[in-house]
Amino acid sequence: VQLQASGGGLVQAGGSLRLSCAASGRTFSPYDMGWFRQAPGKEREFVARILWNAGITYYAESVKGRFTVSKHNAENTVYLQMNSLKPEDTAVYYCALRESANWDYWGQGTQVTVSS
Repeated sequence: VQLQASGGGLVQAGGSLRLSCAASGRTFSPYDMGWFRQAPGKEREFVARILWNAGITYYAESVKGRFTVSKHNAENTVYLQMNSLKPEDTAVYYCALRESANWDYWGQGTQVTVSS
């Protein structure tokens, strides 16, 4: 399974960006897909995830109310709409997919930079 993330960029504080992540490869049945991020000098952290069949979403407290994760099952794509961006949201954002307990598949990462 390959994951291709896109949509990062440079935006001013208060602005918005939409990330996309398309999954391809062998036939798969994800349990969920998610977004993580890693800022310079920090560990990778969970941002949001969505259950593939049920569509239930989960968010880190730091992004709740500002970010929205969604999916398009037919296109095997997950999105992350990021609004009211803050400088502390600056990071490399990674999408990931799991079919069981472990996040086995990761995208290449896309840079999001929020200027103050």
